[in-house]
Amino acid sequence: MSEDEFEAFYACFEEKTYAKRAFLLKEGETCHHKHFILNGLVRSFYFDERGAENITQFALENWWVTDTESFVLQKSSNINIQAIEETTTLSVEKSELEKRLHQIPLLERFFRIMAENMVIAIQRGNDFYMKMNGKDRYEHFVHWLPDFAQRVPLYMIASYLDLTPEYLSQLRKG
Repeated sequence: MSEDEFEAFYACFEEKTYAKRAFLLKEGETCHHKHFILNGLVRSFYFDERGAENITQFALENWWVTDTESFVLQKSSNINIQAIEETTTLSVEKSELEKRLHQIPLLERFFRIMAENMVIAIQRGNDFYMKMNGKDRYEHFVHWLPDFAQRVPLYMIASYLDLTPEYLSQLRKG
């Protein structure tokens, strides 16, 4: 990418800071932005029919976060994206991103490869975690993301790993 192309791409981003517990997106809203996390930590979650939170994703520094379905189809979101700690993002609005993708073909390739890698990661994660028991899921999570596991409250890790907080507490003690 040329320096001019990079500058044109970078110019479409807006730096935003979200306080701890602030929402980047609420269920029912339409997602208009992709967010690149400069610092901080967010979670994506929904409420099930019993009103329990179900965390589907965490994202931290140098990760992207959005509700892809809502963003692409411009329909109401079924999830919430919330800052776990104060978080600063570079956010790009859908129409600006589309314009830059059209102007800079290399960006189209970059975002396609990123989307493909995201799908692969989701498939691997689903396959991997479906074959593991709760103890193994937790140990794998802590092994691969030790610093991250220290930044996230226990009940959120339990929700993400589909464990009860009580069981996860027992695992941590034992």
